[in-house]
Amino acid sequence: MKVFVFDLLQYGKNLNHVAVNGHLPFPMEKKHFEPAVAVKTYAEHLDAWVELERLGYDGVAFNEHHATPYGLMNSPNLLAASIAQRTKKLKLLMYGNLLPLHDPLRLAEEIAMLDCLSDGRIICGVARGAAREYRILGVPLAESRARFDECFEIMRRAWTEESFSFQGRFNSYQDVALWPRPVQQPYPPVWVPITGSKDSIDWAAANDVPITPGIPGPAREDTIRHYAAQLAKRGKRIAPDHLNIMVSSYIADSKQQAIEEYGPYAIYFHNTLFNFDHVRAAESGGYYQKGSEEHLRRELRAAHDDSMRLKDQTMDDIRMQAEVMPWGTADEVARRIIAEAEATGAGTVLVNMNRGAMPHQMFLTQMHRFAEQVLPRLQAHAITRVPLAEPKAA
Repeated sequence: MKVFVFDLLQYGKNLNHVAVNGHLPFPMEKKHFEPAVAVKTYAEHLDAWVELERLGYDGVAFNEHHATPYGLMNSPNLLAASIAQRTKKLKLLMYGNLLPLHDPLRLAEEIAMLDCLSDGRIICGVARGAAREYRILGVPLAESRARFDECFEIMRRAWTEESFSFQGRFNSYQDVALWPRPVQQPYPPVWVPITGSKDSIDWAAANDVPITPGIPGPAREDTIRHYAAQLAKRGKRIAPDHLNIMVSSYIADSKQQAIEEYGPYAIYFHNTLFNFDHVRAAESGGYYQKGSEEHLRRELRAAHDDSMRLKDQTMDDIRMQAEVMPWGTADEVARRIIAEAEATGAGTVLVNMNRGAMPHQMFLTQMHRFAEQVLPRLQAHAITRVPLAEPKAA
């Protein structure tokens, strides 16, 4: 198994003191931002990523969001450029650039530059983003799917063709020959997170792109089965390299200690940061295509919700969730992560271990404990099959 640390670079200071009725005001105005906190946040996280390489992790993952303290990663490409010059082996997973919101040729150029700067260590994660990003950047949400497809087609052609011209719905280019070109051929690996939309699953299968198939549960199972079937229609067989899963981990001397130490930060992350300014896509118009839930079992379709906002959590909720999560002793963390990877058939895990503006030393301690007590077991464990894609026994 390969192990990446997923780092959201959350603003390094707790902001509950500016919350109104438990929630941050929108917009988060300039008066709430402290440049010194941002400077410290970037410096600490980049130093931590250097340490990830020294400790033997396979990679680091980071994504793109805008106008939010949820994470200071407005441009994952800038972060990749920064860490590429301070590491030699660590894979850099930008998870991901929000294709519908950017100029496709500029993205193709930047990914090619980054692949050269890192000597071929880029994994080009692509995503559509949340409804809030479209409102902030003034892009019609109903155009999300079409913009995504067109953007990737332009990027692919820019990376692979000697020169190309393109006349599309949103973008037009004439006689472009990309310089520089990616180190990895025909282009860097492309991954995509899936939140349940059938058209995104179909796109990933059509392009043989690995996926992160959502959170544990029936919807993830249905996603993997549909993805495997779509790959098979195109003559490809799903393998563990097609799947990666995201897990939340916290190592302590006991389950109770993990809950007491990590629980308050998980609640702040969920209630204050994750739930900041989330907009129902249905209210913004057209994010999901007609029939996007058809791959889900019937009882899930009525509950298919395009809202990213979730119910606020309490410590009682955290205690219940922690009972089945990789929180607790190093042995329990390793066993639960391996069990989840086996159940999904995922060859890569993306580990979250620094939620909710937790103190930097706490993050470093988790990195070290995980590297010493869990990482060797995961990296030595081979995932060889995708059980959900196998025929059911009679």
